[in-house]
Amino acid sequence: MRIFEPHIHMFSRTTDDYERMALAGIEGVLEPAFWLGQPRTSVQTFKDYFDTLLGWERFRASQFGIRHYCTMALNPKEANDDRLNDDVVALVEEYVDKDGVVGVGEIGFDDMTPTEERIFAAQLDIAKRKDLPVLIHTPHRDKKRGTIRSIEVVRDSGIAPEKVLVDHNNEETTPITKESGCWAGFSIYPNTKMTPDRMVEIFRRYGTEKMIINSAADWGVSDPLLVPKTVLTMRKAGIDDEETQKVVWDNPIDFFAQSGKISKADFGEAGGIDRTRLHEGNSVLRGQKP
Repeated sequence: MRIFEPHIHMFSRTTDDYERMALAGIEGVLEPAFWLGQPRTSVQTFKDYFDTLLGWERFRASQFGIRHYCTMALNPKEANDDRLNDDVVALVEEYVDKDGVVGVGEIGFDDMTPTEERIFAAQLDIAKRKDLPVLIHTPHRDKKRGTIRSIEVVRDSGIAPEKVLVDHNNEETTPITKESGCWAGFSIYPNTKMTPDRMVEIFRRYGTEKMIINSAADWGVSDPLLVPKTVLTMRKAGIDDEETQKVVWDNPIDFFAQSGKISKADFGEAGGIDRTRLHEGNSVLRGQKP
């Protein structure tokens, strides 16, 4: 089973996670820009973070045979910070043109404030003008209302719904997202959001068309192997391997391929991993011999 993990925050994960993910069949990852756990206080800290996603994280993934892509954004959690929000949005407009950036995200709502909506709309405008796909974060609180309002903002922006992935869905929001024409994403978590067993029931009810699963693993209680673990649950439930492969490989790559910066052809025959390579003089080996 070939797996593309379409939402994971490797910046906050250990290098051992890359090794375990590679052993579990994950060949590519998509890392959306996100909140680091506490507020950043200057635009320069965002620039350094964006550069890390494009540099060190891409290199670190390659040392385990994994291709790394990312999306750029000012996340909803920090969108309310008027000290820097407009300047970061200007930075996002610059960074979405860089190699390895395949969309805008994650954007959307956290507390559903007017400022969040303004920054959300501004970043949708960037995606529309740059003809890039969008990854939308739906709020953890009052998710149904947040999902409905997110889709309304998308419609008001004029961006095509097939360019939009609405993430963190649950049983209540799935029909809303499906009806909108947007892609539906699901984050599989140890104790919250979505479980493998619940995901199986959603697939049985709604099918696999324009459906994507991810681990959204970050610095909190999460598991970077929950996509391959959900694959195992789907197999045990009797879901056809072709349908499972569609969810964990075809769908995520096909969605982000709308950027023109990623395709299945990127994932050819596996070559050797060269651990004599360095990134700005640094190696994942920490002094060990390649």
